[in-house]
Amino acid sequence: MPAPTGRPSRLHRYRFRSVWLLPAPPAVVYAVLERAEAYPRWWPQVREVAPLDDRSGTARFRSVLPYELAVVATETRRDPAAGVLETAMRGDLDGWARWTVRPGAGGTRAVFEQDVELRKPALRRWALPARPLFRINHALMMRGGRRGLAAWLARG
Repeated sequence: MPAPTGRPSRLHRYRFRSVWLLPAPPAVVYAVLERAEAYPRWWPQVREVAPLDDRSGTARFRSVLPYELAVVATETRRDPAAGVLETAMRGDLDGWARWTVRPGAGGTRAVFEQDVELRKPALRRWALPARPLFRINHALMMRGGRRGLAAWLARG
């Protein structure tokens, strides 16, 4: 819930940034990342992605901790020339996520940024004591995604 001032609670807000260096051309990486419905094939922690229409779908995630998050993600920007994919999310997480894909050493530098507020009531109750665990859980999810994508790309 928003704080009484109408602003999101800092306690429930998370900002993440991950950089993945991948040994494939940016156009190839971008093409894989823009197909969200295929994420469960290479990203173990993305349990399901189901399209709702041509710009939105539902997604379920679970990393190491024993909870699952479900969101409706809606594409807000798809710009292959700039290498940007961006979505708005609502559900257990409210906010946005963005991929920025650029040339990098030996291939591609893919940057994932996310700014979300945790909305799932059971997890909001654990916001203070479990915050470090939630951050570790996210880091492990991102590590699994990077490894999965690198293996997927290596298959050619």
